[in-house]
Amino acid sequence: MRPCRTCPALAPPRAPHGRGTPVFSPSQDAPQASLLTHCLCPVLPGLPAEESLLDSSPTTMGSPEGRFHFAIDRGGTFTDVFAQCPGGHVRVLKLLSEDPANYVDAPTEGIRRILEQEGGMLLPRDRPLDTSRIASIRMGTTVATNALLERRGERVALLVTRGFRDLLHVGTQAREDLFDLAVPMPEMLYEEVLEVDERVVLYRGEPGAGMPVKGRTGDLLEVQQPVDLGGLRGKLEGLLSRGIRSLAVVLMHSYTWAQHEQQVGALAHELGFTHVSLSSEAMPMVRIVPRGHTACADAYLTPTIQRYVQGFRCGFQGQLKDVQVLFMRSDGGLAPMDSFSGSRAVLSGPAGGVVGYAATTYRVEGGHPVIGFDMGGTSTDVSRYAGEFEHVFEASTAGVTLQAPQLDINTVAAGGGSRLFFRSGLFVVGPESAGAHPGPACYRKGGPVTVTDANLVLGRLLPASFPRIFGPGEDQPLSPEASRKALEAVATEVNSFLTNGPCPASPLSLEEVAMGFVRVANEAMCRPIRALTQARGHDPSAHVLACFGGAGGQHACAIARALGMDTVHIHRHSGLLSALGLALADVVHEAQEPCSLPYAPETFVQLDQRLSRLEEQCVDALRAQGFPRAQISTESFLHLRYQGTDCALMVSAHQHPATAHSPRAGDFGAGFVERYMREFGFIIPERPVVVDDVRVRGTGRSGLRLEYVPKAQSGPPPVDKTTRCYFEGGYQETPVYLLGELGAGHKLQGPCLLIDSNSTILVEPACQAEVTETGDIRISVGAEAPGTVGAQLDPIHLSIFSHRFMSIAEQMGRILQRTAISTNIKERLDFSCALFGPDGGLVSNAPHIPVHLGAMQETVQFQIQHLGADLHPGDVLLSNHPCAGGSHLPDLTVITPVFWPGQTRPVFYVASRGHHADIGGITPGSMPPHSTTLQQEGAVFLSFRLVQAGVFQEEAVTEALRAPGKIPGCSGTRNLHDNLSDLRAQVAANQKGIQLVGELIGQYGLDVVQAYMGHIQANAELAVRDMLRAFGTSRQARGLPLEVSAEDHMDDGSPIRLRVQINGSAVFDFSGTGPEVFGNLNAPRAITLSALIYCLRCLVGRDIPLNQGCLAPVRVVIPKGSILDPSPEAAVVGGNVLTSQRVVDVILGAFGACAASQGCMNNVTLGNTHMGYYETVAGGAGAGPGWHGRSGVHSHMTNTRITDPEILESRYPVILRRFELRLGSGGRGRFRGGDGVIRELLFREEALLSVLTERRAFQPYGLMGGEPGTRGLNLLIRKDGRIVNLGGKTSVLVSPGDVFCLHTPGGGGYGDPEDPAPLPASLLQPLAFPERGSVYEYRRAQETV
Repeated sequence: MRPCRTCPALAPPRAPHGRGTPVFSPSQDAPQASLLTHCLCPVLPGLPAEESLLDSSPTTMGSPEGRFHFAIDRGGTFTDVFAQCPGGHVRVLKLLSEDPANYVDAPTEGIRRILEQEGGMLLPRDRPLDTSRIASIRMGTTVATNALLERRGERVALLVTRGFRDLLHVGTQAREDLFDLAVPMPEMLYEEVLEVDERVVLYRGEPGAGMPVKGRTGDLLEVQQPVDLGGLRGKLEGLLSRGIRSLAVVLMHSYTWAQHEQQVGALAHELGFTHVSLSSEAMPMVRIVPRGHTACADAYLTPTIQRYVQGFRCGFQGQLKDVQVLFMRSDGGLAPMDSFSGSRAVLSGPAGGVVGYAATTYRVEGGHPVIGFDMGGTSTDVSRYAGEFEHVFEASTAGVTLQAPQLDINTVAAGGGSRLFFRSGLFVVGPESAGAHPGPACYRKGGPVTVTDANLVLGRLLPASFPRIFGPGEDQPLSPEASRKALEAVATEVNSFLTNGPCPASPLSLEEVAMGFVRVANEAMCRPIRALTQARGHDPSAHVLACFGGAGGQHACAIARALGMDTVHIHRHSGLLSALGLALADVVHEAQEPCSLPYAPETFVQLDQRLSRLEEQCVDALRAQGFPRAQISTESFLHLRYQGTDCALMVSAHQHPATAHSPRAGDFGAGFVERYMREFGFIIPERPVVVDDVRVRGTGRSGLRLEYVPKAQSGPPPVDKTTRCYFEGGYQETPVYLLGELGAGHKLQGPCLLIDSNSTILVEPACQAEVTETGDIRISVGAEAPGTVGAQLDPIHLSIFSHRFMSIAEQMGRILQRTAISTNIKERLDFSCALFGPDGGLVSNAPHIPVHLGAMQETVQFQIQHLGADLHPGDVLLSNHPCAGGSHLPDLTVITPVFWPGQTRPVFYVASRGHHADIGGITPGSMPPHSTTLQQEGAVFLSFRLVQAGVFQEEAVTEALRAPGKIPGCSGTRNLHDNLSDLRAQVAANQKGIQLVGELIGQYGLDVVQAYMGHIQANAELAVRDMLRAFGTSRQARGLPLEVSAEDHMDDGSPIRLRVQINGSAVFDFSGTGPEVFGNLNAPRAITLSALIYCLRCLVGRDIPLNQGCLAPVRVVIPKGSILDPSPEAAVVGGNVLTSQRVVDVILGAFGACAASQGCMNNVTLGNTHMGYYETVAGGAGAGPGWHGRSGVHSHMTNTRITDPEILESRYPVILRRFELRLGSGGRGRFRGGDGVIRELLFREEALLSVLTERRAFQPYGLMGGEPGTRGLNLLIRKDGRIVNLGGKTSVLVSPGDVFCLHTPGGGGYGDPEDPAPLPASLLQPLAFPERGSVYEYRRAQETV
């Protein structure tokens, strides 16, 4: 969401997608009419006339002296205009982005006002502006972003290869929110789908194959079916008749064979479609799903942008023919107006701010790496710059995944408008926001209490600095009284809990409550900064914090201090930094094409030729824009990865000149190894490196630079007034300074407030601000005065410790992901890391892989009971046995006890659980469908000392991993190297956890840390008790008993029975559940506990700490010897992936929460002597009270992403013939169950196919009159036409030409399908997905395992 960059109040009173309200003028008494119809900030107060943007090479911009240069940031709420005027001085102004009563277009109006003010003549709004005095216009805009957020783009039809009509709907098949039973997902951008009869596959030389053709990657392809243009023509004419004029064309393997898309595009243009987006042109990269989303976004947004650009042109004479007009793209480069497209525009606005601080703060801070911190009303943007822009090439915005270069701007749902809650003893900030309407409570429109209100109560915002634009009539000042009243209601809840809760304590003052919420908000914003830096091997404390926008200035000192940073830099134009960044940005042209060559000496000539061709394209494009060759630079990139991995890095060779053993363009191999080592901590020297893409970035240097003649000091800094601000310990007298009155060299000791017309900066106690020679503010951050935190429960510190404990587990996970070598851990992120108390009770677990929840606690507690006092410093334990809390054998858990001086027993434990791809057994992958004993599933570790006295026991663990080979029909581990490497990575992750908890103990003391471990667990217990109490009260109110029950069956008939007795707490009694089975559907006790914690979290319905406290109000009865607590030697691999789903269905059914989902993970394994492949496949989700079930999605205990069809076909000997929804398979009901999918694999080699599935006999149930979903079905279609039903579990040899057809189950319906009552309006409301960036993508990936 694109912010307004200025407001101390943070959340705007106007347009729905702004993030701020500026301080329009120093006077609060300015008449309302002038605020809305005239320049809001005609000239920036204190801006000296000598400041100028100098063009050192005017020919670059094509502008003689005496003409204007405009840089305009059109935000969602406000538009900032930064203008270099004739003579060199600068004017800035701010105006509403939407004000139809006074003007049509804000950027045009801004230009008109400045021309009018500078020229001293009236320029009527109804006449096009004379462009003779305008040299250039640069613009960043949220037009594309807002259209995407509000789903107000063009009507689009998707044209896709036959068999893939629902491919983009299914996407990765993973759900966005792990615990939301309604499975909210972004709606599709297209309105209709046409399937195109055509097919291209990779050539493998099978008998009967046609002549191969060569794709642009160098791969050989087979055109199995040319495009049926005749049949397509009539369908396209039908679209035109229905008013659809924009198309997205997405065909299989078009990244390398674009001819079919080009033929379709030519036909569409011939028929009169106004916009056709070909995926092969939008972004020619392998992987059809993100490429398809990118093409759809382009078709959806580009016509909207073109209409806006055309309207903008019409405001000027000659439609800007002789004016250089450039738009900021998502990658931080400027592009000509005519080539500005939708898929490259979604970060157009935020990108300007990153360029702004990169061009200013980084330079003046001597090249120290910088963290950009832009806090707005609903969200906060975080980014990093250390001499070069950090790009990502696939990221989601507003729920749409785009495959295009874009700056790595991480948006988190925390801002000034974030709402404040007190829930079950915990201070909670966001993610809900007050938005623009009604805004925070202080806006006088009945809004909720927010972070802005807390700052106002603390005296950190001064109402006198704001204009009178609030209230229903938009003519009143900010209301501190409304803030206090709203916060008092929350404070009453807090103090009621403190005086009547489990640990009675003294009540808190209103200011202490406000300070608590601010501290919790700060900690929430620190977590993504830690993740952003540590993900790439950087130390956050080594950075400078660059604060811009209007809100961050109130939090910058506290956040820098929490991260260990000693410097905050706030640019003098921080409220307008995005517009300034546009003025300082360079013009960029990029060229990229896919590749599939190895990075090896025999391909260096080809790579150089490709790079040279792309470089020539970039240079020609920039010269056509008026840049001489001397002002054009190019940078070459290769997208490199180790063969057999998916972790590709876009590598530049600019710091690695060519050698005799590299391409002429540079030593990309050295750059790849250096970066891989820095980010992941190891390299794989014996592994070949593959080139996925070749890219060249051409830059036309604008020559613009910012010069500043500082205002001279004239005595000590003048104090405008003195106010009182609240800090830890009470109120302090706080001087207020006006930035415009300060000169270079002025030093200001905190606490103090610095105010200009665009922002409020809080300099906290022990910090010192200085006005630099460039007129900026540099704050030296001092250490916080030591405070005392006792062991007694304090809800403020409870919230802070909750964040700190979770951050420890997250950082452990980052180390594990960086240092592991296997695909499962490094790329699929199939692992969890956790922190445990001295009793082995779970304190924090991150991220949340459902099947790991709670299970590791059983593992740690087993080791404590099993070993007793036989645990010593330097020991690290390894376990995977189901009787010791294991889930299934490939999940290896590494546990490290942590000792503290003066303590004889461990004071806490850290553990990491990772899925190892193979640990031996009867089948590769250690996931056999027909195992009957545990030994057949791989190596077993009950309580194994992996490290003893600090020494890694490599010989002993190697012997144990090879031990299954001694069992007839079994093999030892088939990948010992990866096993050992990943185990070392797990040990390293635990060591990081020890270090971080040691730092926490050093800061607060052991007794306090352990006390808050207990408090966090008690908080989770309270949240679950509240849910159980509310459920019981609801049933009593309806005259229903406080006992509920449910029963369901595995396909072999084994019953899963549950009876729940509720009375403030609950007894979950599984008595009557079937006995242990001969196959592998047995589920260890830990699996049932994980399923129970998952269900309890879903039923609570909001974020709570996931720890042992969740189970404290619950007693679980599981009969020994049952399928849910089998004997020690029972096979369990199916219990982990199948029975766990049935347990969830039974628990949710007992509570009536929703109908059954597909209840299966649909495990499919394919392998032969030289390859192996494993996938789980989506189905239908169950409907519930108020929502339809989602179709084609994973549910409950799994959330695995599926391999992209193009990757699947390029790496494995299969052709994916169909992957689409199984229409009608969801159960009927007032709310429909989600549909399953149909997936057809055609085999190109002999292989062993194994399936491990459920719900082939018993249907997923419906609830409250809803009908059940359709059963699944596994069919094998032999090459000769025979159709064989494989049943739910089998292994079968397949031959070339055979087809496996998988029909996954649908979800159950909810409610009577004949119920005539109208559906709730909430079903029609678009869903918001505000977060984005690499940190968000990492968390999504971690939660999709």
